[in-house]
Amino acid sequence: MRIGLISDTHIPDHAKELPEQLKDVFHGVDLILHGGDVYDVSVLDELEGIAPILVAEGDDDSEVLSDRRVKEKHILTVEGVTIWLMHIRPQTWDRNEKRPDVVVFGHTHNNTVENKGGVLLVNPGSPTFPHYKSELGTVALLTVSSGKADVQIVQLQ
Repeated sequence: MRIGLISDTHIPDHAKELPEQLKDVFHGVDLILHGGDVYDVSVLDELEGIAPILVAEGDDDSEVLSDRRVKEKHILTVEGVTIWLMHIRPQTWDRNEKRPDVVVFGHTHNNTVENKGGVLLVNPGSPTFPHYKSELGTVALLTVSSGKADVQIVQLQ
């Protein structure tokens, strides 16, 4: 399964629309996970035109909170891989909670791929406001197959 990862789109505050390249990068993905700070529900509708979408509630997402696709935290299992989708990276793990295999998050506007204690932590960055600058940024592609996950950061041009 191929999953498109995106976060911190901040539309229309820092960009008028999603970059056109997203359609090419996300072409053929089975699912899109958005790490929050969407701002406008039209972004979710546009992305859902590419593939089904789930969204983490961002700290600035008051306009989209009532949308059925938005939750504080999504937990899903894909081909034997447990994925958490949330806006802010967890700093600690609850001892009583099963650790995920992958955590997709946003908030920092910086892309990150890190393996910490056997958990793959992925921040796709921001396609529209990377490093808090209005320019083209990054998204990511997560491939899950036979219980394994691999991620690729994609710089938009």
